[in-house]
Amino acid sequence: MRVYLPATIGMLRDLLAKDEFRPVGGTGFALTPALRESYASGSDEELEYAVLMEAARASIRLIAADDDTTATPRRAVVVAEVEDATHRPDLDAAVVRLGGPVVIGDIQAIHVDTAEAEEAVEGATKVIDAADMGDMDAEFTVGEAEDHELAWYAVQELPFLLDLMPTNDDPEPPTDS
Repeated sequence: MRVYLPATIGMLRDLLAKDEFRPVGGTGFALTPALRESYASGSDEELEYAVLMEAARASIRLIAADDDTTATPRRAVVVAEVEDATHRPDLDAAVVRLGGPVVIGDIQAIHVDTAEAEEAVEGATKVIDAADMGDMDAEFTVGEAEDHELAWYAVQELPFLLDLMPTNDDPEPPTDS
């Protein structure tokens, strides 16, 4: 089963260090039969995109809960093929629970925001809970982050992506005064 696993930049760094990805609470998203039934129409590709967007929204929640104030605020989603995913209809039509960590060899791709999305994602992290509770202004702010398309990366590109990614504790470049 193809699963979409919400992540943070810190979690991607851990993936590189440990050659495995541990989804928070073992939770991911997938094109489940229940999700397929909940849509009146739509190709598999369209439904998989909807699942990707669910995982990207969950990434905002992870960033909001992250204690690392130096982390770059970009949504990240790890896409993997796994055998041990169990549908969790009690949580949502697309939610699955994994039986354990995902080894790097099972990861198909990684989606990450570009630098242009950082400000919008940072704003969304401040209001994601209010948006989940129905606050329309907060939903608009989260929507601004979701308007940014996620970039696609092959697993072997991850080290280069992370090397080039700034952190919020990088020193400011010198200015000519």
